[in-house]
Amino acid sequence: MSVADQSVANQPVANQPVANQPVANQETLLSTLAESAQSGAETPVFPPGDLYSDEPPLETYFHLRQLLLLLSCLEWYWRDRNDYFAAGNLTVYYSPNQRKSEDFRGPDFFVVLDTEWRPRKSWVVWEEDGKYPNLIIELLSDSTANTDRGLKKQIYQDIFRTPEYFWFDPNTLEFQAFALLQGTYQPMQPNEQGWYWSVQLQLFLGVEDSKLRFFTPEGQLVFTPLEAAQLKEQQCLVAEQKAAEAEQKAAEAEQKAAEAEALLAQYRQRFGDLG
Repeated sequence: MSVADQSVANQPVANQPVANQPVANQETLLSTLAESAQSGAETPVFPPGDLYSDEPPLETYFHLRQLLLLLSCLEWYWRDRNDYFAAGNLTVYYSPNQRKSEDFRGPDFFVVLDTEWRPRKSWVVWEEDGKYPNLIIELLSDSTANTDRGLKKQIYQDIFRTPEYFWFDPNTLEFQAFALLQGTYQPMQPNEQGWYWSVQLQLFLGVEDSKLRFFTPEGQLVFTPLEAAQLKEQQCLVAEQKAAEAEQKAAEAEQKAAEAEALLAQYRQRFGDLG
């Protein structure tokens, strides 16, 4: 699969990537089913929508920690939102024939926008108004890197039509990003920090301390709940320390004023009132 040489400017004001188009995919599927019925071929039947995820375990502890980090950060940052679904290592069912194939597994991390936030056993496209992920991140490993760079990338481009695709290797720190423009993934251009701007999330993605992290449009790190709690605790300790220092200074000033008043009283007792 060829990728054009021209890179996409990776800024908040960059052109919007082409959105995934579930309606077109549904129309194509319905057309295929109709043709099959007219020709007398057996019409495929969709499996039940209540399907369990069927994903293999993540490769290493580093992959697991990275996945949990992405989920916890985004869920904390969007804790007041209920119009999205984010998941990790969860199967995306998009074809009635998919259950018969072992060639494709679900994304390591994906986000679907404009949907109801609720727990799911898997993501079943035909039960979700034809919606596909808006953003996908794959965590590369020795056994999956070729598939992530090849077959999965093609599926996300041609079938899912996912607007943004990233991959990251927790071991080598290889990090690449692509935006779907005119039906083809084009490489994004990083900023000076090496971060890529996600139009879908309205966040930057970049490597910090050997981990893939989210950053706000202002460049601030998106915290995990634990990091946010630790920061708040640190801020409280700093505030308490400043209050204690201010109280100590006030006490010292009060003591100096009392000493000055005592000296003045001694002076008056010895020399009388001033003036």
